[in-house]
Amino acid sequence: MRMAVVRDMVRYVLSFKPVTHGFGSHDPSAAIFRDGSLVYGIEEERLSRQKHATDDFPSRAIQACLDYCNIKLNDIDRIYLPYEPSLYGYSVRERLSSLPGKLLDAETRGKSLYLTERTAEKYIGAKAGFLTGLVRTELAAVFDDPIPPLETLEHHRCHAASAHFPAPFDEGLVVTVDGLGEYDATVVWRTKGDDLKRVRTYEFPNSLGHFFGAVTDFLGYRAFNGEGKVMGLAPYGNPNEAIESTLRAEIDLGVDYDVTGITDNGIESGVARLEELFGEADRSSGTTFTQWEKDFAYTVQRLLEETVTDIVDHYATRLGTGNIGLAGGVALNCKMNKRVMELPAVETLFIQPVAHDGGLAIGAGYLDSCTHEEMTTVYLGNDYKRDSIRAELKKDKIEYIEPDDLERYVAERIADGELIGWHQGRMEMGPRALGNRSIVADPRTIASRDRVNEFVKHREEWRPFSPSLLEDAMDEYLVDAQQAPFMIKTFDVPDDQKDNIPAVLHPADDTTRPQTVNEDQNPRYYRLINEFESITGVPVVLNTSFNDHGEPIVNTPQEAIKDFFGMGLDVLVVGDFVVEKGDCGGGTDTQSE
Repeated sequence: MRMAVVRDMVRYVLSFKPVTHGFGSHDPSAAIFRDGSLVYGIEEERLSRQKHATDDFPSRAIQACLDYCNIKLNDIDRIYLPYEPSLYGYSVRERLSSLPGKLLDAETRGKSLYLTERTAEKYIGAKAGFLTGLVRTELAAVFDDPIPPLETLEHHRCHAASAHFPAPFDEGLVVTVDGLGEYDATVVWRTKGDDLKRVRTYEFPNSLGHFFGAVTDFLGYRAFNGEGKVMGLAPYGNPNEAIESTLRAEIDLGVDYDVTGITDNGIESGVARLEELFGEADRSSGTTFTQWEKDFAYTVQRLLEETVTDIVDHYATRLGTGNIGLAGGVALNCKMNKRVMELPAVETLFIQPVAHDGGLAIGAGYLDSCTHEEMTTVYLGNDYKRDSIRAELKKDKIEYIEPDDLERYVAERIADGELIGWHQGRMEMGPRALGNRSIVADPRTIASRDRVNEFVKHREEWRPFSPSLLEDAMDEYLVDAQQAPFMIKTFDVPDDQKDNIPAVLHPADDTTRPQTVNEDQNPRYYRLINEFESITGVPVVLNTSFNDHGEPIVNTPQEAIKDFFGMGLDVLVVGDFVVEKGDCGGGTDTQSE
């Protein structure tokens, strides 16, 4: 039997976010499903080495999906794109009905087009075909194979699917919150089985994502990149009545929120409006903030939390469900997630760990298969074999050792205060390193946190780090503990444990954003933390992503080696091999096999 016939018995579905001409502008990614199961996923930035891969077509990510399955493009049964161009017409018709003849086109972001109803209909149809045609052209430029059937899906429906099908429940409420889909910015969904039904749609420009983006720009960071820094800054602030009353006079909050007073004409206009309101010029990004700026971040964070929790509480009560899913870029706000998790109406909360636009490829694939499979890890990327790692070390003439008990050896080094680059197994998908592309350090001292910020990550000294914590010990270290394998939920820490792990607490409010680790999810990482506990009595390590400031998380052993020698790390562990600073010649192992 020929291989082609065997492969015909397997169904492959490829989904990807194109980032080209109307399909968004950032975080392209690709995922592949084999017989309905997600088997591989990767963001383009990990391969292009450009943070967020802005305006990059995900050709490398697509090729990586094909390589993982050892297939060609024409072995794919169907391709899905997580945008539905025809839905741009919804915005067209709505605006034509309210403002006859005038159209605010989503793609051109605020340029007004004067169209008749008939012209609008022609434009919508032409645009949909034009955009999918452009994707075909991009594929044809890279791949020689015939292009499989291609379908488009709603942006927010893909976000919703990514939070529904991998959740630990079959029915519930999903809220998707981001900057902009086709015409929508926030959507409330009722989900059950294979059905995802819109309950409420908040249309762009009434966008919480763009509101927080304008605030991010206003504080000197970059929208769609620095929102997490604003979230981290917020606990350093205090309630400020003047700031809050000014914002509340400009926007409406809660379940019927309206932030168009800031977002109506785009991010830049929103920044200008904030300057008008507060008499403050936007600042250049730096390492210090005034107390007013801290108070401003605090206030905006609290207003975001108030709005999203009101939406969840209202619709969970109305629909009679305690099962909640969240997705969309705003769902990466782990402080907000804590408030949602603590709502009395919420019984089970699942947040898609690849909540931003990189996760659209996951949701699109699930809309095809409708497979309900609980997501317990996101180790979906590349791994590297022992022989290839050894060959890379030898090629670069880097000395290494192979300890008999790797996890014990490294745990001892962590306990001695050394900083470890840890490169193992399959790379994580999403913005968090979860023990396979991580920098690991001792959580017991503030000095450890400060060293990682200053000499390794080269970032602001006030920014916090997260712990990786043995799941077996989570009840001792987390208030109202629950499994949290993705570093996307925040918890309070019992008073009697705070002095044991100061390096992984937020310095301003003593909360923590943990990764709980069990042996099934990541055996080697679990053993490392277990060995650290046997030495120190603390079942926790500091874990941050293995990358320098402004670059994506490392993917290959070569990238890990480069960053190791360019950062203030003491030890590099790649697979079974350990490299230490100064070991740069010889290329032989110091222990026979």
